[in-house]
Amino acid sequence: MDRSETEKKYEALSPFELKDKLISMSEDRGVRMMLNAGRGNPNWVAVQPREAFFRLGFFALEEAGRVMVRPGLAGAPVREGAGERFLEFCSRNAESSGSRFLRDAFDYSTGRLGLDGDGFVWEMVDAILGDHYPTPDRVLENTQEVLRAYLNCTMCNEEPPPGKMDLFVTEGGTAAMTYVFNTLRENGLICPGDRIGLGTPIFTPYLEIPLLNDYRLVEIEIQQEEDNHWQYPDSEIDKLRDPSVKAFFLVNPSNPASVSMSGESLQKLARLVSTDRRDLIILTDDVYGTFVNGFRSLAAMAPRNTILVYSYSKYFGATGWRLGVIGIHPDNVMDEMIAALPQDKRKQLGERYGSISTDPSGIRLIDRLVADSRAVALNHTAGLSTPQQVMMVLFSLQELMDRDSHSYRREMQDLVHERYDTLYSALGAEGPELPCYACYYTTIDILKLAGDRFGVEFSAWMEKAHEPIDFVWRLAEEKGIVLMDGGGFDAPEMSVRVSLANLCNEDYTAIGKGVSDLLEEYWKEWENSR
Repeated sequence: MDRSETEKKYEALSPFELKDKLISMSEDRGVRMMLNAGRGNPNWVAVQPREAFFRLGFFALEEAGRVMVRPGLAGAPVREGAGERFLEFCSRNAESSGSRFLRDAFDYSTGRLGLDGDGFVWEMVDAILGDHYPTPDRVLENTQEVLRAYLNCTMCNEEPPPGKMDLFVTEGGTAAMTYVFNTLRENGLICPGDRIGLGTPIFTPYLEIPLLNDYRLVEIEIQQEEDNHWQYPDSEIDKLRDPSVKAFFLVNPSNPASVSMSGESLQKLARLVSTDRRDLIILTDDVYGTFVNGFRSLAAMAPRNTILVYSYSKYFGATGWRLGVIGIHPDNVMDEMIAALPQDKRKQLGERYGSISTDPSGIRLIDRLVADSRAVALNHTAGLSTPQQVMMVLFSLQELMDRDSHSYRREMQDLVHERYDTLYSALGAEGPELPCYACYYTTIDILKLAGDRFGVEFSAWMEKAHEPIDFVWRLAEEKGIVLMDGGGFDAPEMSVRVSLANLCNEDYTAIGKGVSDLLEEYWKEWENSR
């Protein structure tokens, strides 16, 4: 089988699965080091919250030892006096890593957020020990207050809409997406054959999930324009005026383009759902929002229509922790739509949720998500691991306590922007000037670069003579460099997505040079074939 036939076989794969093939090809070359800028796993970790987490564990064991001490055993901590004992522990261990952070976190939580000291400390202690089922199962009480404050700060740019967003903490953003799709289907908000809008280019699973037999949805692309800084033109947003389009799913800032929606587009969409499309469901995945200054989510602009999905994984270097959250405003159209379903469907749902409530029709969407996440019957043991919830609290508090200086955010932004500059310098091309740029990824349109560097005739030859994945294939096979195929995200064919999160600066020099050198090799092939 020649290269072209082999490539055609792999073009049907998700770019994430194709990446694994490219990795194996690169490894087979026997190179000393492979450069994999495919998957966006960050190569940093937020230090202070982790120091605080481990220090808090020692305090929690002290608290457990106050209640019962037997060989290898301790008791369940008590709430009364926990705040005072916690402050004494922080004072006694003032020189130890994490103690200052814990003391500041206590002061912030009880002062700025108004939490009860004993209640907050006991919740954190009991949670980090993990000795009880999560109660409430959707999210711990004080935890929700801290996480809500964090989302108001980072997703709403300090201007949240009226009311308090309800939260459901999940095993990362991927679990959150899975739960949302499943519950929308179970509750008749999306049905087989329904048309849904997808903001493209987009994180590949959003392209793949709706087509599964579980959902059988019809996808309508709402396309960003590469030549317009990866923004949605009005003509694309206007597609959502069609009442047959039941929902709009997007990643914001986008993946792979890594650009957030402009204020104008946000306003236009917010007006749309407040006038012509009051029934439009919006699912927005905003994991990269913390990399954009002044970011505002659609959850802030169109709260009644929006389901927010957020993950702590990228910003805090915590993909292995699996920390995600779903946020839904208590006054939302989804609950209204469920209440207005035909009687036979409402009866069916009453039977589905009847084992967990005497008033199943009154269960809100946010709580249906929790129940559905455990097949309803196991609702009593639902919820995210409580130590994970503690880590979410500490990550959140770092950002909240740093909101005046934004020292951590500036460090993150400087880090990825340095890598961006390094990559494009080695590539010998101007990096695109993009407003609202998260800079977590960059998309290089290889055909556009080819046309700019060697002329449109050469670019046309590349497109006609080679399969769309040929560039990433040869890059892995010949250069030991693994990048994502942009076409798999519905980005331009033969574009590549480069993660700016997971390699060191000097590696981006090698990637930029490798892309440039391979492009020149294509040009030489073209010259020799003329």
